[in-house]
Amino acid sequence: MARIINKDTIVCMSLSARPSNFGTRFHNYLYEKLDLNYLYKAFTTNNLKNAIYGIKALAIRGCAISMPYKEACIEFIDELDNSVKSIQSVNTIVNTDHYLKAYNTDYIAVAKLITENKIDNTTPFVLKGSGGMANAVIGAFYDAGFKHGIIAARNQQKGNVLAKRYGYKWVKDEQEVLPEQAKLIINVTPIGMLGGAEANDLAFSETMINNANIVFDVVALPVETPMIKYAKNLNKTIISGADVAVIQALEQFILYTGVTPSKELVKQAGDFARLVE
Repeated sequence: MARIINKDTIVCMSLSARPSNFGTRFHNYLYEKLDLNYLYKAFTTNNLKNAIYGIKALAIRGCAISMPYKEACIEFIDELDNSVKSIQSVNTIVNTDHYLKAYNTDYIAVAKLITENKIDNTTPFVLKGSGGMANAVIGAFYDAGFKHGIIAARNQQKGNVLAKRYGYKWVKDEQEVLPEQAKLIINVTPIGMLGGAEANDLAFSETMINNANIVFDVVALPVETPMIKYAKNLNKTIISGADVAVIQALEQFILYTGVTPSKELVKQAGDFARLVE
């Protein structure tokens, strides 16, 4: 029997310049399996202020925030969680009685993955990228005590701002980095993303991947990007964007519903969400 949408159905949503189906499929799959009277829908907007105020006015329970709205939405929020304060980047809004509190579950997910993978915080890393997601990733590594970091970003202004905020070094091109400075490499760019212009490219050079001990690619689709596949063949320690996507989406789900699904159900939801239509 199909789920019935009614006047009591609680609505959650996402806002992104380029909406995807991952969150929609992940959340709605769990709503159905857990028999929760919720509905999740992806949106884009050309009027961020009105969209955020609409969340409050219409009692939308939760909203996932993606680029380019992660920083711009902050001025319209009532309260910032600690996961946002240190990085000034939002990816989740929770509406409780018309009061909006912002979180960054990307930050929370990366922090959990650092702990789960037992990454030594003396490991020198190079992170490639300078957008909102890069901010969340860098913030999580900084708060975990990583002192030796380099930000590689073509955008000098954004790269410098990020590097200075956390006391790291900025370079325009990761090829300027010495091998001993890049034992952990992190891609936070669209390189390798399914359907993108650079879908078949390695985010870092073969030489840098060969020299690294740990390879982290934040790109969630495909599950194995070209860089992840290459590193996997070298038996490197791997952290994938698929890992980040599922953990951050689960954190959102718990914030919205107060329900913690079983690990098996979360795996099923993640697998379903990654299906390419």
